[in-house]
Amino acid sequence: MATIRHEVAIKAAPQHIWDVIRDIGAVHERLLPGRVADTRIEGAERFLTFPDGHIVRELIVAIDEDSRRLAYSVVEGARPALDYHHASFEVRADGEHGRLVWITDVLPDTVAPEIHIRTQFGIVEMKQAIEAAFSNGTEPS
Repeated sequence: MATIRHEVAIKAAPQHIWDVIRDIGAVHERLLPGRVADTRIEGAERFLTFPDGHIVRELIVAIDEDSRRLAYSVVEGARPALDYHHASFEVRADGEHGRLVWITDVLPDTVAPEIHIRTQFGIVEMKQAIEAAFSNGTEPS
């Protein structure tokens, strides 16, 4: 199994970053605006709709307030197709700002290079959205 890890410093308070990450129904508004067109929650499942109409179904595995950790699994609609996917976000304090850690495990191993590139771009987009909202004071801190 391949493990992909990205970590990025974000110029926002750790609690603000966590507030965005844990808001599982607002990915399209707060975490990846423009990249995700809509988010729908049904029980423990999250459905992400992309601008081209493609839908990814995820299982929300855990939202741990104490450790500021969100775990989820893509169960349908992955591009490229996956046999297994599990990922987590952790928000850590880094001085007065925060740090976002994104760890993804995937099978088959052969898709790891493509997933690495996608998640690398994704975490940069997340950082930009979180910092922009925080610096504009449009989000709670």
